Amino acid sequence: MGFLDDAKQTAEAVGEKIQDTWEDTTDRIGDKADEKKADAEVKKAEAERDSVRTRNSIKEELRDS
Repeated sequence: MGFLDDAKQTAEAVGEKIQDTWEDTTDRIGDKADEKKADAEVKKAEAERDSVRTRNSIKEELRDS
């Protein structure tokens, strides 16, 4: 019986390790996706800021002429 019990415990430990690894991997993928989304939002906000600055600069030049 000892051999079968050892094999069962080993299989359970391996299964738990695989499950933990899978959960860690999915968490990392989710974290990376969140990071990319945040980067995209920052780039969009920066582009909008630059656009507003350019538009305001043009308006100011037109007022001065």
